[in-house]
Amino acid sequence: MKAAARTKTPRKHAFKKASNNSLKDPVGVYCRVRPVGVSNQECCIEVISSTTVQVHSPDGYRIARNGEYKEVQYSFKEVFSTSISQKHVFDVVAKPLVEDLIRGKNGLLFTYGVTGSGKTHTMTGSPGEGGLLPRCLDMIFNSIAPFQAKRYVFKLDDKNGVEVQCEVDALLERQKREALPVPKTLGKRQVDPEIADMINVQDNCRLEDVDEDSVYSVFVSYIEIYNNYIYDLLDESPLDPTKPKFPQSKILREDQNHNMYVAGCTEVEVKSTEEAFEVFWRGQKKRRIAHTQLNRESSRSHSVFLIKLAQAPLNADGDNVLQEKELISLSQLSLVDLAGSERTNRTKAEGNRLREAGNINQSLMTLRTCIEALRENQTYGTNKMVPYRDSKLTHLFKNYFDGEGKVRMIVCVNPKAEDYDESLQVMRFAEITQEVEVARPADKPLCGLTPGRRFKNEAFREELSRQLEIRGGPVDGDRGPLVRELLLQNFPPVPSCELLDINDDQTLPRLIEVLEKRHHIRQNLSEEFAKNVLCVKNMLQELDASIVSKENFAQVKIAEREKIITGQKTEIERLEKKARTLEYKIDILEKTTAIYEEEKRNLQQELESKSQKLQRQVSDKRRLEARLQGMVTETTMKWEKECERRVAAKQLEMQNKLWVKDEKLKQLKAIVTEPKSNKPERPSREKDREKALQRSLSPPPVPNAPPVRLRHRRSRSAGERWVDHKPPSNIQTETVMQPQVPHAIMVTSANEKALAKCDKYMLTHQELASDGEIETKLIKGDVFKTRGGGQAVQFTEIETLKQESPTGRKRRSSPSSPRPPEEASESEWTDVETRCSVAVEMKAGSHLGPGYQHHAQPKRRKP
Repeated sequence: MKAAARTKTPRKHAFKKASNNSLKDPVGVYCRVRPVGVSNQECCIEVISSTTVQVHSPDGYRIARNGEYKEVQYSFKEVFSTSISQKHVFDVVAKPLVEDLIRGKNGLLFTYGVTGSGKTHTMTGSPGEGGLLPRCLDMIFNSIAPFQAKRYVFKLDDKNGVEVQCEVDALLERQKREALPVPKTLGKRQVDPEIADMINVQDNCRLEDVDEDSVYSVFVSYIEIYNNYIYDLLDESPLDPTKPKFPQSKILREDQNHNMYVAGCTEVEVKSTEEAFEVFWRGQKKRRIAHTQLNRESSRSHSVFLIKLAQAPLNADGDNVLQEKELISLSQLSLVDLAGSERTNRTKAEGNRLREAGNINQSLMTLRTCIEALRENQTYGTNKMVPYRDSKLTHLFKNYFDGEGKVRMIVCVNPKAEDYDESLQVMRFAEITQEVEVARPADKPLCGLTPGRRFKNEAFREELSRQLEIRGGPVDGDRGPLVRELLLQNFPPVPSCELLDINDDQTLPRLIEVLEKRHHIRQNLSEEFAKNVLCVKNMLQELDASIVSKENFAQVKIAEREKIITGQKTEIERLEKKARTLEYKIDILEKTTAIYEEEKRNLQQELESKSQKLQRQVSDKRRLEARLQGMVTETTMKWEKECERRVAAKQLEMQNKLWVKDEKLKQLKAIVTEPKSNKPERPSREKDREKALQRSLSPPPVPNAPPVRLRHRRSRSAGERWVDHKPPSNIQTETVMQPQVPHAIMVTSANEKALAKCDKYMLTHQELASDGEIETKLIKGDVFKTRGGGQAVQFTEIETLKQESPTGRKRRSSPSSPRPPEEASESEWTDVETRCSVAVEMKAGSHLGPGYQHHAQPKRRKP
């Protein structure tokens, strides 16, 4: 972290002590709990110990969240319960900042919390119980009261610097200011009793080890940040009732030491606590407040009270102030009362109140963003830009977070249940703020002159006056015997020396006598003066001797002290070395912890991602199972319906076949049982009757079957190539007619290369018919190319080849009773003819296709 320069004029390099930026202090965060107004009111914050509070969800919150109960503990540097006084809060939080201010270091103290949590009471106080601000002023003036410079000796410039004027210039400026008319608001008047009660602090707190060889002067200013604009609350520009003029906003600037300040802000030099608090109260009346649903006097702006302490060393005589700018220092203490964060749904804000609440929440959000960015940069070693410029509040105090001084924050909370959500956000912000570290500022170096010169000169003058009084010299209230004689006798007057007569013998002797007396008096005065000079010399010698003896004694004491200091320094160096070793080990452990935490975070993220992926896979699997189950159910229902339809069709077909067979048997029986006289004509009549019966009893053709193609098979197949797909599971039936395609590509499985070379496709499929015989189906289609460069087959027709056993027909057509021998030849002939007519029954949607080869099998007759 880069440390900014201190808010003061630059020092010489000979006196400047380099700051050790490796030493860092965390931001001190304290918590103060406001007392509950009603005794039986429900609370959501409980003080567990002096450093811990517990926040638990109230009953209304649990009811809204279906019984969800939350209980979180937050730790602070110190927790102030409802019984803690303002003095204790000041001693713990603000007193160290005032001590650093007198020693030349800067400090920042701000109160943070929701609206109505007691921030303004903590900062300002109430009658009889002064807050942090009046107590800080009281401690400052109690500490530097004997060492304050006269008014206008220190003069602030417009560039956040200070310079020292000589006594003459300061006197002239005082006279000029006193001659000017004083405005009524600045005139002397009686302090209000309430204000007097606030600043009437009886603690008499002071800093004991104040540099007695320096002079001090205090300057105060008071500003507010309203709607992200800066206004001067101490501006006393005259008001014109005819032309009302709105207050002008101030701008932020950066001085030569890269510190931010408000340009053109009124800075008043004050000499007492009463005067400083009077200036504060005058600006407090101009601060913007408004009535809301949650607070009768809600602050609508952030107020900043700046206390600047200018100090410069005295010269070697301890009488006058050194005017070297390098030796002048300017330290600053900023007391900030932040406006409370609020929710518009609770305050019911509208119009200007709504705009003010939005700007307040936005500036507090920017402050939280800056704190989070600082914490991230310090924790993980990143170089993320901190957005100070997004708000005037953070831009004004960015130097403090960059290492300009100590930063302290008091978190004010209201334990009532209605503020649970807002209090939870405040606690989280405070927890993040505690993790931010600020570089420790450098100590103020001494100017190098002899310490204690102011009091030594005063002691010397007192001792000189005492010795003169003992020896009869001139002291205050007693001028000595010589002076008394001179006052009583005086020199005799010189008589007139004019000679009017030559015989005058009295004038010259009288003149000679007077002159002799005057000469005698002069001699006496010279002797007295010589005696006094000798006495003074002797006194000075004695004083020098006593001083030398005291110096020798002091040197002996100093030598002893130096030995003690040397031993203490050795011990300090040993302890510092040990502390550095421990800090190095702590850094290593922190880095190791950070690495492990990063690995843990990565593993947790990986575990969460894999868990989410697994959950998605499980959900996808479940959806797929449900989808497949639905498809299986749908397919099962579909095939059940298809099977029922096929069974019904097959039953109808078998009933037709049985009916045809019964009719044939009846006709055959009629032919067999005819008288012998009609035997010569029987064959022809029987044949005609059989044909008529076949035509009348043959099943109707399939209505959806395409018409038979009347093309010549050879002419059709001459320019076409076929893919003859015969699965290896097919068997040779060796029936009368066998399908065979010449010049075809024989395959046992679908082949892309074969399809690319041919135009037609034929699949031979076998299955068992209802009577147990093999049924062969020829599925034909056209091959064409797809847009993607592949091949597709579009099926166009199906041919069915079915065989029946002649012996089975013979058995079915033969009667059960034995026939006479004379009718055996005729019945056998009729049975052969019937068998030949139904030897092969073919059901085809169209023509048989190209190149069928017919295989005739010999039929054996029975003897």
